[in-house]
Amino acid sequence: MDKIGTVSGQPEGVKPLPLGELLELGRWNTPTIYNGWEQITAGDPGRDGFNLEETKDFMPQMGPMVGYAVTLICQPGERRYREKNPNAWSEYRRYIAGIPGPKIVVVQDLDKPDYVGSFWGEVNANVHKALGCVGAIVDGCIRDVDEMTAAGFKALAKRLCVGHAWSWPVRWGCEVEVFGRRIHPGQLIHADKHGFLAVPFGEEQRLLEAARMMDTNECRTVIEAARDCVGKSPDEIVDHLNEASARFRQNIHDFFKRRVSTL
Repeated sequence: MDKIGTVSGQPEGVKPLPLGELLELGRWNTPTIYNGWEQITAGDPGRDGFNLEETKDFMPQMGPMVGYAVTLICQPGERRYREKNPNAWSEYRRYIAGIPGPKIVVVQDLDKPDYVGSFWGEVNANVHKALGCVGAIVDGCIRDVDEMTAAGFKALAKRLCVGHAWSWPVRWGCEVEVFGRRIHPGQLIHADKHGFLAVPFGEEQRLLEAARMMDTNECRTVIEAARDCVGKSPDEIVDHLNEASARFRQNIHDFFKRRVSTL
């Protein structure tokens, strides 16, 4: 089992966000959190942080999920791992249990792209829920969607599958790669039907403030102006939108200046 820093995998000095902030982050969708995250990064985040390959949210009605990554590598198509480490399940569960929640299990399936079975189903969803996990992101398959939903366990995955094959933990607590993105244990993750954002270490603080600012900024400038164009001439509409866009940019500039002054 690989380690990066502390028992959770977070580097020394990186403090988890208060539970209240995590709960509030979960009230927005992932694109809104991304919009806020853009404002606290040192440069242009471009495609950094979020999945580059398509994900599918099989429980969109559950809304977003927020938590810290616990990681796993599996290969349901290989039976040999059972003989190689017969105690893997017990050791893996102790790893999960030893890390504070809320947690999101990020799973790399080594069978990709020739999936033969699912690591996730009704049993594993209930087990991981008991261990403080709120959901999973797996670049393989899941099954028992209704039962997983009933357990309150959300999952983003590649597709559905009927069987489980020889699902067995291979490695855990290590860096994984899922949907084109490398994930370290302990990274803060926000995920919903759009995909997921894995926040780089050290950029978790003020994420809630930035997301709240961007959401308010959009609603009180450009969106408000766009919905206030009834009865205006085309020239008046353009001027109205341009003025709102200028206020939108100025608000971001002011936020960034405040952020820099407090560093």
